[in-house]
Amino acid sequence: MPELVFPLDSTKKFTDQQVTGHNRWHPDIPAAVTVKKGDEFRVHCREWFDGDIKNDDSAEDILNAPMSKVHPLAGPIAVEGVKAGDLLIVDILDVGPIPQEDSGPLAGQGWGYTGIFARTNGGSFLVDQFPDAYKAVWDFSGEKATSRHVPGVEFTGITHPGLMGTAPSPELLGKWNTREAALIATDPDRLPPLALPPEPTNAVLGTLTGDAFDRVAAEAARTAPPRENGGNMDIKNLTRGSRVFFPVFVDGGHLSVGDLHFSQGDGEITFCGAIEMGGFLDLRVDVIPGGMETYGVSEHPIFMPGNTPPQYSEWLSFSGTSVTLQGEQRYLDSQLAYQRACLHAINYLTKFGYSPEQAFLLLGAAPIEGRFSGVVDIPNSCATVYLPTAIFDFPIVPTAAGPVRIDPGIGAPHAASG
Repeated sequence: MPELVFPLDSTKKFTDQQVTGHNRWHPDIPAAVTVKKGDEFRVHCREWFDGDIKNDDSAEDILNAPMSKVHPLAGPIAVEGVKAGDLLIVDILDVGPIPQEDSGPLAGQGWGYTGIFARTNGGSFLVDQFPDAYKAVWDFSGEKATSRHVPGVEFTGITHPGLMGTAPSPELLGKWNTREAALIATDPDRLPPLALPPEPTNAVLGTLTGDAFDRVAAEAARTAPPRENGGNMDIKNLTRGSRVFFPVFVDGGHLSVGDLHFSQGDGEITFCGAIEMGGFLDLRVDVIPGGMETYGVSEHPIFMPGNTPPQYSEWLSFSGTSVTLQGEQRYLDSQLAYQRACLHAINYLTKFGYSPEQAFLLLGAAPIEGRFSGVVDIPNSCATVYLPTAIFDFPIVPTAAGPVRIDPGIGAPHAASG
């Protein structure tokens, strides 16, 4: 096993650990650990709400989840000799949940969860159709997941980190805050909000204290969206065997990782759409000196996905176009087209006995494929959702006999907001 450089005690909160991580982006957050080029090492990661979500049949924890706490990140990890302008090479050697026998009733130790977030607390990709909070708990058996809240399915997860990124430079951080503040100003009272501004409440900033802490907390960017440094990209194919090339904006690179997922469908469409878990991540790092200029990677990582299972061979696909449910035509709106494809699949699955919420949670958690299939034929873009048929315990392909009706079980726990 690689050397464990960022250990976490499963019985303690993120802020009570021996090594202090962080949950904001800022160039002045000190490195928690330092490694060398070529090193292989292991880090532990907490799930994105640090244990606040429980393995139960209630969605009140999803409804009231404190967004200002996310994400508890392992890092920053400084790499000796790395300079701004380099490309940091990160190989994902292995990733998985913390073994259940390691104690602690936390996500990752034999279970994980998926949540539909309420409009008042972040919302989802389909927030207009699903404005309330719902939850599904998933049990792990080897590399497979099942749920008492979404019965009739079992699938192999593409386990991956949802968040990996390097620290921003002061100039890049300023660019983020300026452009996101301008967006918020266009509709400051919108629910869900257009963006998340810096928020000192619940900020975790490594070993910073005093005036330095207060200054950085007021400036630091939230970790929720992906940006030029990578960050919360939520790419399900960034799994074991993947190689990622990160642009470096500060000396040392200051790599941080977290938000591990046991499985996820393309888009993580319920907002907490993956199966969230704590776990471990084994990495190897190297560098291409001056690689940002050499390869024209001035922003945003590039990566080579790993050749890992599952490799499903049969799919049932659902399409959508850029026309609203009310019949309004939109010009080549690919996001709307993907929403319509997801709604198409959800409506189809209800014919087998699932509630719409169960179907929505399933599309967020299972390894579905989402594709922008046509973006040139005016006025309609076309998007598609590919659903692997093998994950179901019953046939889902249309036949003259009609759909099989399953027992939907206890259903997905629900909590309404106000």
